[in-house]
Amino acid sequence: MYRIVDKKVLNSAVTSLTVEAPFIAKKARAGQFVIVRADEKGERIPLTVSDFDPAAGTVTIVIQAVGLTTKKLSALNIGESILDVAGPLGCPTEFGDAKKAIIIGGGVGCAIAFPQAKALYNAGADVTVIAGFRSKDIVILEEEMKAVSNNLYITTDDGSYGERGLVTDVLKRLLDSGEYDLVIAIGPVIMMKFVALTTKPYGVKTIVSLNPIMIDGTGMCGGCRVKVDGKTKFACVDGPDFDGHLVDFDELMRRNTLFREEEAHACRLEAQNNG
Repeated sequence: MYRIVDKKVLNSAVTSLTVEAPFIAKKARAGQFVIVRADEKGERIPLTVSDFDPAAGTVTIVIQAVGLTTKKLSALNIGESILDVAGPLGCPTEFGDAKKAIIIGGGVGCAIAFPQAKALYNAGADVTVIAGFRSKDIVILEEEMKAVSNNLYITTDDGSYGERGLVTDVLKRLLDSGEYDLVIAIGPVIMMKFVALTTKPYGVKTIVSLNPIMIDGTGMCGGCRVKVDGKTKFACVDGPDFDGHLVDFDELMRRNTLFREEEAHACRLEAQNNG
């Protein structure tokens, strides 16, 4: 059992839980994730480690309440426990010798972008963070990202906060005005695709963190397969980070759409059976 020691409601649908997990906290690195099971009857879901404190023996996960399991996890309070937290899984992000980087987070992807920015900032790199949201009411982790960056830009689709527009608008402006040796993008697949398309003409190394269907997290099920440079990779063991200029984003979007259609069909059948 993994006891919850802190809980923060980041917006109406997103919650941060910090749990006691000393062995995971000791080994975790930016870019890795855990597989969580709320209770004995719960499904296994992958969640990125958004922060970790080896001294305190804690890891922090950010949950968007969209389904039964995520709603169940979001409802837990300080002092309660999660049954299983397995990890850290996946490969840590390889930053190389980056000295000037742009970290881009889209929506809940900012929870994954935060540890990336923190690791680079603590290593002495010049870090610019671009965080994109649909509107002001769903902005998360603003103060946290500000604390681990030299510059923070927030964009909203409707212009209700920060700059009106897309993260790629700010990205292109920055690439036109300065030299950067690394861009990391984490968020919706379509956002990562256009970030990679934006950086490619500039020849800037671009890393994306992929979030395909994932079940076991150890490469056994094959559900998280993605096409990278024409080869099949598994996001849980080969990633989740990949070269954004080599990822087949269109195939990934097709597979994710197929999964959502199958999930919706299963929910309709369950509703009819329980009818």
